[in-house]
Amino acid sequence: MQLARRMRFRLSDHESRRVKVEIAIWSRRSLFILGGIVVGAAAVGMAVLADVAQHAFHALAVRWPRAPLAITPVGFALAVYVTRRFFRNSEGSGIPQAIAARQLADQAARARLVSIRLAIGKVLVTVFGLLCGASAGREGPTVQVGASVMFAVGKLSPRRQPGLILAGASAGVAAAFNTPLAGIVFGIEEMSRSFEARASGLIIAGIIAAGLASRSLVGEYTYFGTSSATIQGGLGWLAVLICGVAGGVFGGVFSRILIEVGRGLPGTAGRAIRRYPVGFAAICGLGVALCGLVPGVTVYGTGYDQARAMLESGVLTSPWFGILKLVATIFTSISGIPGGIFSPSLAVGAGIGANIAAFLPGVSFSAIVILGMVSYFAGVVQAPITAFTIVTEMTNDHTMVVPLMTAALIGHAVSRLVCHEGVYHALSKNYLRSPARP
Repeated sequence: MQLARRMRFRLSDHESRRVKVEIAIWSRRSLFILGGIVVGAAAVGMAVLADVAQHAFHALAVRWPRAPLAITPVGFALAVYVTRRFFRNSEGSGIPQAIAARQLADQAARARLVSIRLAIGKVLVTVFGLLCGASAGREGPTVQVGASVMFAVGKLSPRRQPGLILAGASAGVAAAFNTPLAGIVFGIEEMSRSFEARASGLIIAGIIAAGLASRSLVGEYTYFGTSSATIQGGLGWLAVLICGVAGGVFGGVFSRILIEVGRGLPGTAGRAIRRYPVGFAAICGLGVALCGLVPGVTVYGTGYDQARAMLESGVLTSPWFGILKLVATIFTSISGIPGGIFSPSLAVGAGIGANIAAFLPGVSFSAIVILGMVSYFAGVVQAPITAFTIVTEMTNDHTMVVPLMTAALIGHAVSRLVCHEGVYHALSKNYLRSPARP
């Protein structure tokens, strides 16, 4: 009888431990799912605000074409002042901060790179920058916002959750572009540079939750519509080669400039930028405004409307769009205001592809535009799998998978000759060198 009682006690003790383990597992899963839902909702909200802001500035610029000469420099200066004064470490795209936060072990240092306060500031100042004519995107900032949300959600758990920042960043990409597969690939290729078997299922759950939240709010859509462009024959594959090389060169140059300015230029110029960051931002804003004075060229905003118009109409409104959008994005990115480079890079790549298409009349215009987008984007971020996955999902054109993959690999290889390190990981080292800076 006593033996039976001991066995029942041991069984109940074992059952209790099993229940506790199950509760811990489901608590961890619920954190990833809850965070993913919040990230998806935040991405949709940021997208709506960004669209309203850039359309308002566009209407202003159409009515008073020279107004940006005053509004954009002042807006850039004010955005940098607010960023440095109230939301330090929210400048730029936000992806380098998320990468650095993931590598830091100290929670206090992480909180200076990803937090709810920084997420709020990121959204507000990024939208304000678009309202002033910045050539910036919202997708990169959504990565830092997603990482910040997940990091805050992780504080609800008594145990440390190492995969939450990675899940939040990946969910940010998935929700911003409405491309769940690209979010997973981005997390593996760009954020972690490895596949974490232990956390992979939870990360994917967070990405799916973000995607479902995004789609429930804005519905089913593809970022650049649906394309049926194809590449055929030797001339088509020549276009793949030319786009890959051109995209890699321009993408590598763009990344090299951002990295060198981010590290700090030597000499008098570098000292002046460090001493007068607000004044430097105003100069960069003036540079963006000057690019926008060219007739028929709209360099302000994300560039989404211009790239989509090229894909749908098959017409390039101005041969200067690609290069001027590139210059305007450089000025915006080095100014120090919050803002991403995803959408502007895709727009620049579309412009480069459209210019190449003028010399290859026998090849589909839309196909070359898509090739330009993927090759330039791969040249900038040096993540070829992410590049062709994002573009494929955004255009829903699965007949171009092999040409896109080839162009992305060529663009990545050529870019490495110009810039030896990816822009996000290179810039993340700036935050790792002084993570405790308040």
